[in-house]
Amino acid sequence: MALLKINVRSFDEAVRRHVLEAIERIVKAEAAASGAPREPEIKTTEHYPLTVNDPDSTRRVASALRAHFGDDRVHRLEQPVSASEDFGSFGTEWGVPSVFWYVGGTDRELYERAAKAGRVAQDVPTNHNPGFAPVIHPTLETGVEAMVAATTDALSG
Repeated sequence: MALLKINVRSFDEAVRRHVLEAIERIVKAEAAASGAPREPEIKTTEHYPLTVNDPDSTRRVASALRAHFGDDRVHRLEQPVSASEDFGSFGTEWGVPSVFWYVGGTDRELYERAAKAGRVAQDVPTNHNPGFAPVIHPTLETGVEAMVAATTDALSG
């Protein structure tokens, strides 16, 4: 018996379905080719919809954060991020606009050294990495301030 766990991430639901179908097809074909006594059991244990920020809400939240923190502390991620988050369920399943954002917590000196060397991806640990160690202060305060700024803006109009 073998147990195989796979975390599939994609930026498009059609691509995700295609990949999952391919995995099932390959696993079944390999089991048959190796003479497995029965067809493999394939079970999905978790599934989260894509996290897609509502464009209007994103502009509004970004504006509120820039008004609070200043332009130099609020940045747009230019590339999609393959987070495996249940956050996508909120907007999708409730049918409401949602915005997912990050609060940076990396030690500034560590980040600057890595950026200067062109090695941010290699040298700056991210969440789920055993070396991930956000700086608690001011990260916690910044996160609370961001939530208050976005919430205050949302409730004002």
